[in-house]
Amino acid sequence: MSSEDITLTAGDAEVTVLPGNGGRVGSLRVGGIELLRQGAKFGCFPMVPWCGRLRDGRFLDGATVQQMPLNSPPHAIHGTTRDAAWRTARTTTNEAVITYDLIAPWPHPGRVTQAFTLTEDALTLTMSVEAYDSSFPAQIGWHPWFNRNLGEQDVTVDFTAAWQEERGDDHLPTGRRVEPGPSPWDDCFGMPDGVDVTLTWPGQLELKVASREEWVVVYDEQAAAVCVEPQTGPPNGLNTLPHLVTPIEPLEAATTWTWRRL
Repeated sequence: MSSEDITLTAGDAEVTVLPGNGGRVGSLRVGGIELLRQGAKFGCFPMVPWCGRLRDGRFLDGATVQQMPLNSPPHAIHGTTRDAAWRTARTTTNEAVITYDLIAPWPHPGRVTQAFTLTEDALTLTMSVEAYDSSFPAQIGWHPWFNRNLGEQDVTVDFTAAWQEERGDDHLPTGRRVEPGPSPWDDCFGMPDGVDVTLTWPGQLELKVASREEWVVVYDEQAAAVCVEPQTGPPNGLNTLPHLVTPIEPLEAATTWTWRRL
């Protein structure tokens, strides 16, 4: 098992997976056009075992309050795996599976598995979190940075949400659900029928982000990129909407990006 870069190909689509850099997708090229923002911190990284901001870096673990490092003070953000080295379990021309064993600062042993499947017009990402002995709360999500501009006009982001999580001054949901508001966004939206967001680069490409999960964070406050982040719960969800991973019940999720030329 290694952490060397992995290249997947199907038709004129090419994906680079970077196990050694947080298990992220470092590149997605369609017909030679790069869709993801480039750079060591960008691409598309996994958010696990929590998504987005975790209030004060703390969560209730049974009767114990656990403290995570404050990597986005005053909060902890995006889990513990995006800066870690993953290991490659297997690869083919268009598929790869990588794994990461949870270690400190996460307080419980477990394993995260990511799978990547590329076809000529779609990329499917799946992720699971397994507990070895003790149960723990967890979340799964993906944080892609899509290039705002592919050389012509800026991308448009289109979706219909049932609600928007009201965002407090600390960037965390207040617990109130409100009517979805206009861009700019750094906000979590609810889609009970599953995540369905369309990105359109006029005259070039349309890409749909879909997931059976009902939560998505949309972030478009940077000039270079926009983010559409399917996840299994809202930010701070380890505290507000915990999903318990047990030795007999892992947490699993998937997202598929499908594209077509315009």
